[in-house]
Amino acid sequence: MAKHRVYTMSFASVYPLYVAKAEKKGRTKDEVDAIIAWLTGYEGKALDAVIENGTDFETFFAEAPAMNPARSLITGVVCGVRVEEIEEETMREIRYLDKLIDELAKGKKMEKILRAA
Repeated sequence: MAKHRVYTMSFASVYPLYVAKAEKKGRTKDEVDAIIAWLTGYEGKALDAVIENGTDFETFFAEAPAMNPARSLITGVVCGVRVEEIEEETMREIRYLDKLIDELAKGKKMEKILRAA
């Protein structure tokens, strides 16, 4: 099966878009980073390294230090597709991250975004 083109995109090419989307709505880069850390386990220098190295999305998720088991609690629609119904694993992980960033931009509290409450 052919790989989806988004898998070969570097995480670094999309990361500034996540930050810009959040900042446009009055949220912060630190909140974006906290979401990424919650979802994947990438924090601080490890996150900086995947950005600097141009790591693609497939590798970004495959080599994530600690994928959060609570990510299965992420539900809803992104790009017209229910995230919980996406069968292909890497695409589902990408859409989980998209959904969390959308929630941040829509003003949800971090506790809710990180499924802590």
